[in-house]
Amino acid sequence: MGIETHATTFAPPAPRADGRINLVGLDRAELAATLAGMGEPAFRARQLFGWIYKHGATDFQAMSDMAKSLRAKLADGYALDRLQVVRQQNSFDGTRKWLARMEDGQEIESVHIPEEARGTLCVSSQVGCTLTCKFCHTGTQRLVRNLEASEIVSQVMLARDILEDWGREGDDRQLTNIVMMGMGEPLYNFENVKRALKLVMDPEGIAISRRRITLSTAGVVPMMKRCGEELGVNLAVSLHAVTDELRDQIVPINKKYPVKELLDACREYPGVNNARRITFEYVMLKDVNDTPADARQLVRILKGIPAKMNLIPFNPWPGAPFECSTPDAIERFADILMEAGYASPIRTPRGSDILAACGQLKSDSENLLLSLLTLPAFVLILKRAGLSRAWALLALAPSIGIVLVFAVLLFRRWPAIAAAEAKR
Repeated sequence: MGIETHATTFAPPAPRADGRINLVGLDRAELAATLAGMGEPAFRARQLFGWIYKHGATDFQAMSDMAKSLRAKLADGYALDRLQVVRQQNSFDGTRKWLARMEDGQEIESVHIPEEARGTLCVSSQVGCTLTCKFCHTGTQRLVRNLEASEIVSQVMLARDILEDWGREGDDRQLTNIVMMGMGEPLYNFENVKRALKLVMDPEGIAISRRRITLSTAGVVPMMKRCGEELGVNLAVSLHAVTDELRDQIVPINKKYPVKELLDACREYPGVNNARRITFEYVMLKDVNDTPADARQLVRILKGIPAKMNLIPFNPWPGAPFECSTPDAIERFADILMEAGYASPIRTPRGSDILAACGQLKSDSENLLLSLLTLPAFVLILKRAGLSRAWALLALAPSIGIVLVFAVLLFRRWPAIAAAEAKR
């Protein structure tokens, strides 16, 4: 496919319908060139950059250290666009998901996950995805196009708008970390991802350190070294299987870049060491990849790679062909990895009630019902906190009751919902 490229050449943004050009997504040099064309001195570019990326300005009139005449000229010919929020969904656990619409009408999702002492934003890099990983709902949506750098960085800026995070510093920030784990394969849109993340990392702008940014790939081997050399961010690899036979089935890119080739690229990833390990993501699929033998084989193939595991209880979605592994199976798997010396935390499901968890996508009518399907994962988390299975189920009883009530209400309102959707 033509869209599935490893590199793209940057082109200046096209004018909007009103003839103005969006400045969001331009770097210092491009802003300087823009201002030079207006007869402005070079130092104005630094001021403008700060207003856009450090202060989050959405109105040129707020740029108080610039002359009124310059502000007027900027307002006449340029814009500070944001993505349009179509819908915000809030999970009971504090996770927020935003469905955002771009200028051409295409839509993407971003997810903010608050935790103690940090807040992580999951960012999309493409509209849809070309990889068709069998356990991932995004893989059922065809690839429409790559996101522009402006659309990637705008997800971060939009989140900071909503979280009222501009002006906050250090531990006071609500958005401290970024994971490129949303819709799409980041390394198939590397140039735009790189441009956006360099804007995010700029110390005079959004100023999120590369140590707080993780890029996840399904294994686009030729681009992994460039990612390490040119961005230097943390790397996460969607592994999910220990043999080529199985990975060919559930992560089809493995047919192009098999397990050995992928792991060799991980060993050569620039900057990897025991203090900066590669994260291997492994979704737990019942009776597919979750046996003790799978865990022991995983230990063998990771030998020599500074690594940590991220075990992900499968998050169901409408029509999914898999089930989540049982809590006991996941615990056994984790224990084998930990005994071999690999940190192997089990990812707590976050936002699964609003289809914001790993591998899920929007589904208005089924969000609440799907929270029932994630029950095994929540039971596992409570068990690991020291509760027995019976007490864990009892602790979840109120939530189950609420879901059932909403399910009944949804059933009663379904004709009206269907009619409204038909009119959209």
